[in-house]
Amino acid sequence: MISERYLNIAIWVGVLGFALYANFSGETYWVTLATRATIFAIAGIGLNFALGYGGLISFGHAAFFGIGGYAVGILASHAQSFTPIYDGFVTIDGTQSMVIAWGAAVVAGALTALLIGALSLRTSGAYFIMITLAFGQMFYYFAISWPAYGGEDGISIYVRNSFPGLNTLVPFQFFCLVFTVLTIVILLVRTMNKSPFGLALNAVRQMPQRVETVGIAPFKLRLIAFVISGMITALAGAMFADLNRYVSPAMFSWHVSGEIMVFVILGGVARLMGPVIGAATFVAFEEVLGRQSEHWLIYLGLALLIIVLFAKGGIVGSLARRGTARHG
Repeated sequence: MISERYLNIAIWVGVLGFALYANFSGETYWVTLATRATIFAIAGIGLNFALGYGGLISFGHAAFFGIGGYAVGILASHAQSFTPIYDGFVTIDGTQSMVIAWGAAVVAGALTALLIGALSLRTSGAYFIMITLAFGQMFYYFAISWPAYGGEDGISIYVRNSFPGLNTLVPFQFFCLVFTVLTIVILLVRTMNKSPFGLALNAVRQMPQRVETVGIAPFKLRLIAFVISGMITALAGAMFADLNRYVSPAMFSWHVSGEIMVFVILGGVARLMGPVIGAATFVAFEEVLGRQSEHWLIYLGLALLIIVLFAKGGIVGSLARRGTARHG
């Protein structure tokens, strides 16, 4: 076993190294797979912040993933049709700038998480799980019945959004952009975990009653953590929309919430790089075993069962030396 810090570095280098190898080998499809895994990793980090560090078992994070995707899709569709967005009060022009669209996705994710969190955090345990799931499904059925933006057919983004100084249509350049965002998110989460806020959040997860007696409000801390979690996941949804150049109501589905949860459990709950290795493993299973059998999810389920029963720290917990810092 090795130090978790060195293992985290190895995982980071491994993702980058795979994409570099694929690019120099001319395997652009592999580069796209690495990009997909990186985006999923960001979504997993978002959930892990709420689940691993805040103790909030959310089964509705697809709501934020979908909100991020639709923010990009709606802005791009209006830019493509040269029509502004008008809601009766303000007029907003569409855009195909990733900087603006991703920023809008993060803001939309924050507002959605604030609304859902303010209501959901008044419950706990199974009730919290079910109410977050219910919110996710509400967004799913709303998107299906929203004909202005494609309804069941979703929204097509005919030309990938632009980023200053990059040709985002080149797979490796787009990967580098997404990988840079992943690195920034990892560093931000690591910094927050070691900050007074992160320490207080960890204390609330373990001993909420004792924390309350010293004047710290658990509800407020959990709500802030939930909003940050929603922002990160919405950012992943925005990048996923640009990767596929398409958004659909399926982004809000409970299946997506389940997949994001799988990323976290596979890699290791409350492990900094757990969602990264978890997302990479999921994409690898999907690609390799999916070619062999349409029932590849059975094998993924078996792997998940083994990890839950015999390696509760996930892949990172199994490989990292015991007693090392959990936050990298």
